[in-house]
Amino acid sequence: MSKKALSYRLFGVGKIPEQFVAALKLEGILLMDEGIKGSVTYLDFHAPGKSSSWRRQWYTASIVLTQVRLAALMYSNPIINVPFTDERIHKLQFSLEKEGETLLVAFDAGLFHNDWSGKIEYRFRTSQAQDFLKMLRERIG
Repeated sequence: MSKKALSYRLFGVGKIPEQFVAALKLEGILLMDEGIKGSVTYLDFHAPGKSSSWRRQWYTASIVLTQVRLAALMYSNPIINVPFTDERIHKLQFSLEKEGETLLVAFDAGLFHNDWSGKIEYRFRTSQAQDFLKMLRERIG
């Protein structure tokens, strides 16, 4: 089991909302971890009203893999929600960091927002990182 963030242990920050969990259960949850440490890194990032050559933000995260999609949340807000039937899933780059304890999901910022550019990297520190990577590769090819 992954080490849970202090804010999750004390206050439940990073818990997946019940309505969302119910929908995910209907899809068949394969892997799930909530209340874990996460970060987002913006590289050469530009969006309306935002610009950054390099910026990292830490948060409490959740990540879920179902038979249908990959979903991840920052606190309780969706940051990744891509069905396997969506062609954009093939443009996400998945890898492991920190001796296999961190799943990295990287992609071009314009992939989901036409007026964004640069690169976005989401990191999820979970003891299941290797399992997530293996199952993602199996599903995506």
